Amino acid sequence: MKTSKLIIVTLFVGSLGLAAQAADTYQIDPVHSSVVFKVRHLNVTDFYGRFNDVTGTVTLDPSNPAADSLDLEVKSDSIDTHTEKRDQVLKGPDFFNVKQFPTIAFKSAKIEKAGDDTYNVTGNLTLRGVTKPLTLEFKITGEGKGMKDEYRAGGETQFTIRRGDFGMTYMPGIAGDDITLIISLEGIKK
Repeated sequence: MKTSKLIIVTLFVGSLGLAAQAADTYQIDPVHSSVVFKVRHLNVTDFYGRFNDVTGTVTLDPSNPAADSLDLEVKSDSIDTHTEKRDQVLKGPDFFNVKQFPTIAFKSAKIEKAGDDTYNVTGNLTLRGVTKPLTLEFKITGEGKGMKDEYRAGGETQFTIRRGDFGMTYMPGIAGDDITLIISLEGIKK
C-alpha cells in the first residue's frame, strides 16, 4: 500500500513537471503595461512621455524554444506628453504620422534564455513604415496570482533607438536623435 501511494505521488509530481514544459501564452494586460520614452530636450535635460495603448502576446515553450514569441503593438496616436499641443505635433507628419502609420510593432524572430530571469529577444521593430532589426534584453520582474486568481507574469526592457533611422528628422537641435524606450509588460496567462 505504501509503495502504491509513493508511485501515485511520484507520477503526479512528474506530471506537474510535464505540464510546466507545455507552451504558456500570455495576453498583454494593457491596463498594467507601460511604454515610456525619454528624449533629450535642447541638450539640457531628458523629457519623458508615454504611449497609453499597448497590446500583444508572449509565448514561452520550454520544450520547444524555437516556438517562443513576443508580439507587441502600440497605437501611435496614444502618445501622451501631458501637453495636448505637443501631442498633436508628435502625431503629425514630421514625427509619428499617425494617420499613415497608426501602429508601432515589434515581432520577435528568436527568443533565447540569457540567465535565470533574463531573455534576449531578437526581432523587428516597425515604426513609421520602416522596419529595423533589434535585440532586446527582457528581465522577468515577477509572477503570481492576480486578484481574480488568474496567473500573471511581468517583464521589462530598456533600449535606445535613433529617431532619424525611422524618418523622424524634424527639429534636430530641439529634440535629440536618441530615444530611450522603457517597456514594462504584464501578461495574463491564457
